[in-house]
Amino acid sequence: MKGRDKDFDKIYKPDRCDPLIEAANTGQLNVKGLSRYNYPGQELPDSVLPGIYSIGYWDAKTDQNWGLDWHRNEGIEFTFLESGSLYFSTQKEQFNLDPGSFTITRPWQLHRVGAPNVTIGKLYWLIIDVGVKQPHQSWEWPSWIILAKEDLDYLTKILRQNDVRVWKTDKKLNQCFMELGKCLDNSISEIPQSKLCILINDLLLEMLCLFKKGHMELDESLIQNLKTVEVFLEFLRSDFEKLWTLEEMAEHCGLGKTSLLKYCKQLTNMSPVNYLVNVRLDAAVKLLSRKDLTNVTSVCYECGFSSSQYFATTFKKRYHCTPSEYRERLIKKTELSYVH
Repeated sequence: MKGRDKDFDKIYKPDRCDPLIEAANTGQLNVKGLSRYNYPGQELPDSVLPGIYSIGYWDAKTDQNWGLDWHRNEGIEFTFLESGSLYFSTQKEQFNLDPGSFTITRPWQLHRVGAPNVTIGKLYWLIIDVGVKQPHQSWEWPSWIILAKEDLDYLTKILRQNDVRVWKTDKKLNQCFMELGKCLDNSISEIPQSKLCILINDLLLEMLCLFKKGHMELDESLIQNLKTVEVFLEFLRSDFEKLWTLEEMAEHCGLGKTSLLKYCKQLTNMSPVNYLVNVRLDAAVKLLSRKDLTNVTSVCYECGFSSSQYFATTFKKRYHCTPSEYRERLIKKTELSYVH
């Protein structure tokens, strides 16, 4: 498997699980896990199950005062709710998971657990590195995944080209997750690598069998370059503060500059740089509208503009006034509304 990108945290803002770790440390719930990097649980040695970022479960006997806010994961994540209920949100939908719910989240997909807090229940998770960051890139599973090539290829195709995020498991898939949990309970003194390897392969096989039972709708547009650029433009709306260059944008997408320009034009009718400027101006207007704003100049840098002069020029071109004048008009409008 490929090594973890040193800039992944800067690009994807993966979840550090700090609220979960804090809740476990303070005894609010029971957590068992094996992990690498910032995930909760016992640290996995480099030689053990390479490609696993995290595998674990939490068992909450009471409603919690924390949740996992919007985040992405480094690999593909599978979760399974054995008991209780739990809110799981994507950018487009919010789901109320019930026992037997099974979720699939790819590395570039934002999601949140809790609304905003976690409730009573037992949740299992598994995060596997498949060597990709973007929708159009080909997947590379860990070498110890031993499904027959045609089976693994078909499973990969379903996971890449079907955008259903929440499924209902069957008895066999439920059992796989619960057996993984039992294995984690017994991994304090020694990590049962062989058993975990077999169980994870069994889990993927049962997942494939579950998918084959139903009519699978596949959408090739989910793995095309256009989708990668669409995902990136969504990402820009929450990461506009960075001083992006066109080269950095293309590198982030894993595409050439010409391809990035082509697909961005197709989606937005403008270049990536101009799209970013518009996103920053939208953010600036929101900040200028805040009642507690004390320094108009600070808005420039908070929104990612490199200089106040450039900010003022682009702002005036779009709104036909300077940021200070825009702010003054808002204040006068508010005062008049109070008078009337």
